[in-house]
Amino acid sequence: MMVLHRNRQTIEHRQFPELKAFLSPRDLLVLNDTRVIPARRFSNDGAIEFLFIDRICPGRWKCLVKPGRKMRVGASAEIGNAILRIEEILPEGQRIVSLDKDVDLYAAGWMPLPPYIGRKSDEEDNARYQTVFARASGALAAPTAGLHFTPQILREISHTFITLHVGIGTFLPVRSENLAEHRMLAESFLISAQAANKINNAQRIVAVGTTTVRALESARWKNGRLLAQEGSTNLFVYPPYRFQHLDLLLTNFHLPRSTLLMLVSAFAGREFLLRAYREAIRERYRFYSYGDCMLII
Repeated sequence: MMVLHRNRQTIEHRQFPELKAFLSPRDLLVLNDTRVIPARRFSNDGAIEFLFIDRICPGRWKCLVKPGRKMRVGASAEIGNAILRIEEILPEGQRIVSLDKDVDLYAAGWMPLPPYIGRKSDEEDNARYQTVFARASGALAAPTAGLHFTPQILREISHTFITLHVGIGTFLPVRSENLAEHRMLAESFLISAQAANKINNAQRIVAVGTTTVRALESARWKNGRLLAQEGSTNLFVYPPYRFQHLDLLLTNFHLPRSTLLMLVSAFAGREFLLRAYREAIRERYRFYSYGDCMLII
């Protein structure tokens, strides 16, 4: 675990079980308890990969397809014992598809590992790509900062859970030179009354992961107090965004040109963060979803 001290602009190299040493008794970890669904499927001949995003109604789904050139409107593929047909291509490249049978496509699905891992998921990924506290099914990617925690570490630190279902929009690269032109896709979140009460009574808020940050920064607050609520967010955080509702951030090392990296840059400071990344490369930190983490104080 790399520790970034923003005020002093200094960097420490520690181990993740030492996290508690940087917290006070009244600090509160806020974690995202979304659960990843096995949304990745392949056609029976293995030629087409699908990522099923949402079940619109019986026999009708929204999905991503690869390679897209093979699956234009009217094209079909066989998945299990069902025939899938492309009905519509949305402006963002997503497909609306219909199936001749109303089947549960997640039942025999694979975990949707990030594309850069370059392989299908296996039995080990079913546990590794899921936080130990995952509860509410609905994510298309793991809130990876939470993967570092064990039940024992959590027992030793005051914490609470909120839910934000991580969608594909979080991981779409930023291609616009003008950051204001980039549009995030909406993701749903839930903050319970119990979680809101704990957050309101904490001395400092320690957000675990960028998804937790986006939920807290998007949520409704009244007179400085967080309200219990359900909602959705398409908040895109980039410098010089001013954070209102967190004090510390625990996060992984992210891909270039990603919205996640830009959020962390806004919190840590761009130049300081780039210096930390250069040091992480020299010190051979592991990057991305199954990698190491940094605590920004």
